[in-house]
Amino acid sequence: MNGAAVLTQIMIGGALLLLAAVGTAAVLTRDPARQAVVLAMTGLSLALLFTLLQAPDVALSQLGVGTAVTPLLILLTVRRVRRDTRLRRSEEADRSERGGDRE
Repeated sequence: MNGAAVLTQIMIGGALLLLAAVGTAAVLTRDPARQAVVLAMTGLSLALLFTLLQAPDVALSQLGVGTAVTPLLILLTVRRVRRDTRLRRSEEADRSERGGDRE
């Protein structure tokens, strides 16, 4: 093995360790908004790994989908759910102030 091959193997090992650390962080994160950010970091780590494995087409796809689109959709969904929950709680509080549902 020449020096470049050894360096490549070390870089791949480092990328795998980074991916393992980010994956563990994703599992341990409880807040869905933070999970989306960690998911984006996971996508970035995978893109780096794919680049090191000489698969630039897969790396670019991972950057687009795994790092940008999927976390964005998760963040938008979390925002919508939280907004709907706040609205529902506000409506329930208004009803309880008026003495319950009288229709």
